[in-house]
Amino acid sequence: MATLRKQYVVARDVYSEDSFAEDHEKIYRAHKTILDHVREYLSCDSKRAKNAVLSLLPIIGWLRIYRVREWLLGDVVSGISTGLVAIMQGLAFSLLASLPPSYGLYTAFFPVLTYFFLGTSRHISVGSFPVLSLMVGAVVTRLVPEDGPPANITGFEGLTQDQQRVLVASSVTFLMGIFQLAMGVLQVGFIVVYLSDTLVSGFTTAAAVQILVSQLKFVLGLNVPGISGPLSIIYTLEKIFVQITSTNICDLVMSIVIMVVVFIVKELNDKYKAKLPVPIPIEVIMTIIACGVSYGFNFEKRYDVNVVGKMVSGYESPIAPNMEVFQESAVEAFPIAIVGFAVAFSVAKVYSIKHDYAIDGNQELIAFGVSNIFGASCRSFAASTALSRTAVQESSGGKTQIAGLISAMMAMIVTLVLGFLLEPLPRSVLGALVIVNLKGMLMQFREIPYLLRRDKLECVVWVGTCLGAILLGLDLGLAVGLGVELLTVVIRTQFPRCSVLVNIPGTDIYRDCKDYLHTSETKGVKIFRIPSPLFFANIEFFREKLEEAVGFNPLRILRKRNKALRKIKKLLQEKDDHITERGLADLFFQTNDESYMNTKELDLPADLKGLPFRMDWKAELPANISVPRVELHSLILDFSAVSFLDVSALKGLKMALKEFIRIDVDVYIVSCDAYILEKLHTCMFFDDEILTSMFFPTLHDTMLHVFEKHEGDKSKGWVPIPDIRTGHEKSLLHQTE
Repeated sequence: MATLRKQYVVARDVYSEDSFAEDHEKIYRAHKTILDHVREYLSCDSKRAKNAVLSLLPIIGWLRIYRVREWLLGDVVSGISTGLVAIMQGLAFSLLASLPPSYGLYTAFFPVLTYFFLGTSRHISVGSFPVLSLMVGAVVTRLVPEDGPPANITGFEGLTQDQQRVLVASSVTFLMGIFQLAMGVLQVGFIVVYLSDTLVSGFTTAAAVQILVSQLKFVLGLNVPGISGPLSIIYTLEKIFVQITSTNICDLVMSIVIMVVVFIVKELNDKYKAKLPVPIPIEVIMTIIACGVSYGFNFEKRYDVNVVGKMVSGYESPIAPNMEVFQESAVEAFPIAIVGFAVAFSVAKVYSIKHDYAIDGNQELIAFGVSNIFGASCRSFAASTALSRTAVQESSGGKTQIAGLISAMMAMIVTLVLGFLLEPLPRSVLGALVIVNLKGMLMQFREIPYLLRRDKLECVVWVGTCLGAILLGLDLGLAVGLGVELLTVVIRTQFPRCSVLVNIPGTDIYRDCKDYLHTSETKGVKIFRIPSPLFFANIEFFREKLEEAVGFNPLRILRKRNKALRKIKKLLQEKDDHITERGLADLFFQTNDESYMNTKELDLPADLKGLPFRMDWKAELPANISVPRVELHSLILDFSAVSFLDVSALKGLKMALKEFIRIDVDVYIVSCDAYILEKLHTCMFFDDEILTSMFFPTLHDTMLHVFEKHEGDKSKGWVPIPDIRTGHEKSLLHQTE
């Protein structure tokens, strides 16, 4: 592909920020106060009321454009297909929540009803999600362990163990819904941006490992109590290996057969999805076969297989949340709320982009908050979405949430009428279905080598989140992941990759001197760039890198110059004769007394008044005057990537600039953001030494100004630059004339 090569010529004045402001009048906008924003937020008119209703009830928006003939059949087919998958996943994921399987069907029904009216996504399938189920299960097993007494909670009195667990799960879900609803009302849907794709990937991979370990006891037919808390995965594996000789062979064989068959058919579904009108519902098929075989051969009695058992027929009465459970589970409920929303929003965003419609993060929080509150009141547990189930709903022709409503009706039919048919289903089958559905999340381990090659800090976030969630539990692991992620942000901003820029000959382009071979660095000029905001944590790093770039410490040079001047002035007071260069050297040999010097005064500008000669620090000085020579006459700071500047950094920057100015180095600041300039004026940054004339709009303007100022100085060693129009060598200054 040929590279685009065209020339352009611009003839204009060389601008500083001051001269640009003189020629181009700036419009100063009045910024709204907090009171103005509050008044605007609380004001209401007919248009705003209409928008509020449409925002709160998104169903009105898509129902008005619903194409019955084109979409209804696809929604019906999609709803039936998704409903079958949702039923199987609901039964399976209820085991992760340490609840009786029938309550998984509740989660496939109640939350969908409210999301149908309040949700902005038309494609996600609302219901149980394995990661959330496991996080809820950790709270359930902590408060109601399988072995030993439950927690001391008043509401547990007179309840069976299963009823206690349902109460805990519904209370945690209710509190989760309150958190989500509160965040939605407060318009903090942006909180999901703090969960990067890397963090979510590492977290869900760790959750997959936790889920895999938690389902081994069902696959192997072992009686292993649920364990929660840090290192629970280690203790669970220890108990499994201690009992490994007691493995139920029937459970193991069934699980292996089902996992192999489901895995193969799922791969075929993916391979031929373009040719298949609907994916083969292999989970449903294998569940029906397993139920029939288990019932026909009486696996429960003959082979001691643990089956689903008595299914709750119909729906139980609503239940009120327990306040004591709220107190015990508040720490876990908040990360559950965040993870549930983050997963659902990320999946919804994928399909909204694919089908070209908008979703609202704050409204999604409200929708899931209300759905979980309503579902918890009806004994369901935490609801979000699952990528596999949503993929079925979208790929089988679903266009709107009518497909979701039909899938909920399927779950209702099973709960009311067909639930008894699932009673002989071995629990090992559900465990096998859970494990085989972890393939996508477990395959995310392949991201480690990719991230290691592309971005090592991102790899640290992934590994840190994954290890933290595996070893410490999902709630603490999420906190660890967030901490590591914020730490990487601090590292990137506190220790940015500063660079020295040089000119690309024949152009007005400036690049890092380390990146190009044929560049032009003007003698006496240094261009320094910092690609980061300047704030309290990195201002010292900025000063250190600046000193490293110029090759000297300006404060030390200023102090040495002031020491030399103090010696000269003191000796001049004592000697009234004519001072020659040799005489000056003699004076320095006569004294080494520096007791009269004040360190603070050494940091002030050099006072050259009262000297009978002109002091030239670049000239040859007497042998014992150790004042380093400074070849730099112009320092240019490229602020094009500095997005903000806090007060602490402003003070440090001001001091750094004054140190260079006081040793006769001209300092210029380039491409400074208008907001930062305004802040500098507000914070009284400018004084007799730091002037507004130091600021220039572009780097090339600054270089042209420097060339013009030092044009007559032949010692500067200007590098001639070919004119892009004639090919003749002309100075950069003449290039635009």
